[in-house]
Amino acid sequence: MTVAARWGLVAYGVIYLLIGLLALRVAFGDREGRADSGGALRELAQQPFGNFLVWAVGAGLAGLALWRLSEAVLGAARPKGHTPKERLRSAARFAVLAVLAASAITFAAGTGSGGTAGDRPEDLTSRVFELPAGRWLVGALGLVVVAVGVWSGVRALRYKFREELGPVPARLRRAVDVLGVAGGLARGLVFAVAGGFVVLAAVRYDPDETKGLDESLRTLATAPAGPWLLAAVATGLALYGLFLFALARWHKG
Repeated sequence: MTVAARWGLVAYGVIYLLIGLLALRVAFGDREGRADSGGALRELAQQPFGNFLVWAVGAGLAGLALWRLSEAVLGAARPKGHTPKERLRSAARFAVLAVLAASAITFAAGTGSGGTAGDRPEDLTSRVFELPAGRWLVGALGLVVVAVGVWSGVRALRYKFREELGPVPARLRRAVDVLGVAGGLARGLVFAVAGGFVVLAAVRYDPDETKGLDESLRTLATAPAGPWLLAAVATGLALYGLFLFALARWHKG
């Protein structure tokens, strides 16, 4: 399980690193590429031995998902890892990673597009709108995603990521802290923006307001000094990928 976890953290780091690099391309005018997990998988597939690399990433993400599931069932090694709150956190991580792993594996097998879901975000939102109290469900989901984004940023600023790190060599400790803070802030901002669009879709009762990761990043480019803001966020996402490499190397337990 330890090997699976470390392999999975590297695979997850590859995804974030590629998303960050693709988002940098968008910041500098690329209108074709997609800065999301699907775009990252397609970019990986175009490299030498690309299909093997995508299979390796898919297998790693599956192993990481199983590790998070074991934390949800048995408790985690981090402080308070056996509390219901931490078990729920691990269960949520398992769900996200399981979807990503399935996406990568189906893409490698030639039966999927590489997206994190089979439909566009607005299509999924439209389906939820059809459910009883669907509008409220969409709004609640959006608020949860916003809260996750804020929580991620606050945890990064409070250096909470250190709880999952074992002893890091003194000469590298500051560099790992920079990766954890910058990466966590960028990741939190993207989650908050995406969640905000889901809330907007619920308020306007319009599924077209929902934005995926790529569209959320492109929206940042329309803000004042947008390309520079997007470049900063893209760099942060790439740094989060590097942080996951460090976490794979020095993970506690």
